[in-house]
Amino acid sequence: MSVRAALLLLADGRLPSGGYAHSGGLESAVRSGEVRDTATLKAFLHARATTVGLVAASYAAAAHRAAGSSTELDELDADLDARMPAAASRAVSRALGRQLTRVLRGIHPHPLLDELPPAAHQPLVYGVAAASLALTAADVAQLVVHENVAGPAAAAAKVLSIDPFAVHSILIDLAPLLDAVAAEAAEGATRARNELPSLGTPLLDILAEQHAHREVRLFAS
Repeated sequence: MSVRAALLLLADGRLPSGGYAHSGGLESAVRSGEVRDTATLKAFLHARATTVGLVAASYAAAAHRAAGSSTELDELDADLDARMPAAASRAVSRALGRQLTRVLRGIHPHPLLDELPPAAHQPLVYGVAAASLALTAADVAQLVVHENVAGPAAAAAKVLSIDPFAVHSILIDLAPLLDAVAAEAAEGATRARNELPSLGTPLLDILAEQHAHREVRLFAS
């Protein structure tokens, strides 16, 4: 498989990795009134990209660098766990990581996957998967930042009365920002573990916990 085709495969929303069942907090943000139109949706996606998106992309890039070392990956996994105060967010990240690992073992078995911690966080699985497919740290950082906004953007068409063209117009507008966040994540992953970003998102944490306890919901998160 060519390297670029591998990147497209991992970024494809049709990959059965479970991401399509999650809204990244958007469903609860709509319920609470925080997101109600294109302007507030754009602000929500911008905020995700520059906070949890940057953190996730940085850890994916760091996991790419650490691929093959179970000790380093265990340490990164514990660090990322500490950066997710909400138990619901941690559970979602690990559930998505398990599903992505399962998919990769089915379509591209590789010894590097064996070094991942049990139920590793999704960004770490992306990082190791990228290494196994000969992708770069910059590639996986770009992929994870994109995944952090594309999932909620796709969910917007289901939970908001909004034109899908308007949603994709927002993504085009955010493209330079996503490139900058991905570049920052890839560069930062070369530093020591304790220098990886740790950006708080209290509202997303609260929304995640509220969503986890709702009896009726369209998305798993």
